[in-house]
Amino acid sequence: MKQISILGCGWLGLPLAKKLIEKGHTVNGSTTSENKLSILKDAGIYPFLVTVESDSVSKNFTDFLAGSEILIIDIPPKLRAVASDSNMVFVQKIENLIPFIEKSTIQKILFVSSTSVYGDDNDSITEETIPNPETESGKQLLLAEKILQNNPNFETTILRFGGLIGKDRHPVKFLAGKENLENPDAPVNLIHQNDCIGVIEAIINQEKWNTVFNAVAPFHPTREEYYTLKAKEQNLILPQFSSEKSNIKKTISGKKIENILNYQFQLKNY
Repeated sequence: MKQISILGCGWLGLPLAKKLIEKGHTVNGSTTSENKLSILKDAGIYPFLVTVESDSVSKNFTDFLAGSEILIIDIPPKLRAVASDSNMVFVQKIENLIPFIEKSTIQKILFVSSTSVYGDDNDSITEETIPNPETESGKQLLLAEKILQNNPNFETTILRFGGLIGKDRHPVKFLAGKENLENPDAPVNLIHQNDCIGVIEAIINQEKWNTVFNAVAPFHPTREEYYTLKAKEQNLILPQFSSEKSNIKKTISGKKIENILNYQFQLKNY
């Protein structure tokens, strides 16, 4: 069993930490909230109050990494849609981590990224597709990926998640009752929280490093079909979509995960 540090014990990081502990791993977990330290501790996680800014990192970041072989970076960019080229806040945060990681016991990094690094101008997307991000967060995620991948002091696997859903998180709740929604016939590219955790477990267990995975479930109904169905299932006001057809046909393949990791997505949870 391994000692693992999880930077960001939020919506995904906390249940992931709990699952890894169940499997016998030791987990250091970080949070930016003092109130959450007790929650981490009660879950069997060694808690650390860590903040990562564009110009600084918490002094205890060294202790957070100490003794761990694997670092999972799961901190969202939280950027505005448009930012100036000089305002590379998220990229600077990742750059600030590097000196600490290089001096630590960390040998492997799993970086949680997003399929937003791909543009909308592709129909069928695999890990071989050249990224072409259109959003500011996608652009900075891609730069952060490269910083980690190009560092020879550790091995990095990039995990690009599709749209995240779970029992307490589903985009239909924000779409319910809205009108004239765009891209009715664009395919959905989603992944459930359970599968996020399952894929990460598989990467760690099978030692699949220095690679890239697109983590998207292998079903792609249209936005109109899917969100209308989910609204009915949850007794929500049906979303109303525009009658105009979409130019977006982006379908992201998760076949590499199925083939390389021999992982089966849990479609029943979607």
